Amino acid sequence: MRSVNAGMTGAKSRIQVTRTGISAVSQSGHMVQPVLNQIVIGDCIAGLRALPEASVDLVFADPPYNLQLEGALSRPDQSVVDAVDDDWDKFDGFADYDTFTRDWLSAARRAMKPDATIFVIGSYHNIFRVGAILQDLGFWILNDIIWRKANPMPNFRGRRFTNAHETMIWAARDSKAKRYTFNYEMLKAGNEDLQVRSDWYMPICTGGERLKGADGRKTHPTQKPEALLTRILLAASNPGDTIADPFFGSGTTGAVARRLGRSYIGFERDETYASAARARIAAVTPLPPDIVAAAPAKRDEPRVAFASVLEAGLLKPGDILCDEKQRHKATIRADGSLLLGAAIGSIHKTGALAQGLPACNGWTFWRYRAQDGLHPIDRLRTHMRALMKEAAE
Repeated sequence: MRSVNAGMTGAKSRIQVTRTGISAVSQSGHMVQPVLNQIVIGDCIAGLRALPEASVDLVFADPPYNLQLEGALSRPDQSVVDAVDDDWDKFDGFADYDTFTRDWLSAARRAMKPDATIFVIGSYHNIFRVGAILQDLGFWILNDIIWRKANPMPNFRGRRFTNAHETMIWAARDSKAKRYTFNYEMLKAGNEDLQVRSDWYMPICTGGERLKGADGRKTHPTQKPEALLTRILLAASNPGDTIADPFFGSGTTGAVARRLGRSYIGFERDETYASAARARIAAVTPLPPDIVAAAPAKRDEPRVAFASVLEAGLLKPGDILCDEKQRHKATIRADGSLLLGAAIGSIHKTGALAQGLPACNGWTFWRYRAQDGLHPIDRLRTHMRALMKEAAE
């Protein structure tokens, strides 16, 4: 337990803030089985340590940023900015913050499954320290993601650039995690068939989504938008997965998890925040399973040989294939290979030769002609997979 000066005027007051907490274990010393879809009141380090080892599929963490604010912030009209000045964001220095960060990250890593991943969001005040500690503990960084805010708070003093973004670090438990969840096809399909970039543009939490108390003030100063958590959960988890949030706050993670068919475990020290989060989550209507189901990854779908397309009669030897702009043409041979000029090879090899490239996905490069125009031969592979699935059922 550490004492943190609350900075109160008048009589000297010191608020006792627990950073390490009490280990949440049973009297017999055994770890307590987690109760899903609940908010655990207490310190996150003790709570994470009480979880069974390797029980969590994804961690989202929005830890204290350690802003180190010196006095109140004011606008040019002298009105006071509703900034983060709560005691949970106050530390005795960088060494104190680093110890806290190392403790909760170590506890989170222990609770993560071998192929689980973690997202940690922060600002320039803390994210670089968090990143170094992540690597020191053995996490394997997959991406840093920039959340570019559509409506950032301006820099009222005019002495710095406007802080218009926050940084997220996405990391696997360690470098051996090769089968971590990344719903590439789902993300790409919702992004005009383009890969989703590592810079995300979306507004901060405002309007009806922002929780407020009876006095009209924000319930939580750093409430994250549901759009941000929705993208994270869709990208790195699947329905039925367990999401742990060590700094639950106003419950954005829980609300999005409930909507998307995931389970959550939240840790929060402040009962006021937890109470608001419970009411918020209870009002969420889960989406139907078929709406949130992950799109099947192509690498996990059954393999289809091009020769089997001929055997099914979808194409025949002697048919001509071409590229999208009809600059290259190849003839289908009886064995499923292609004849490109004097060269003979697979759909992939001939596609690469046609473009002068070292490799090519022939399924998406070559096209066949149908009554309604040119189509990638991958369309026929999809049809074959559907037939295979139907036969299996």
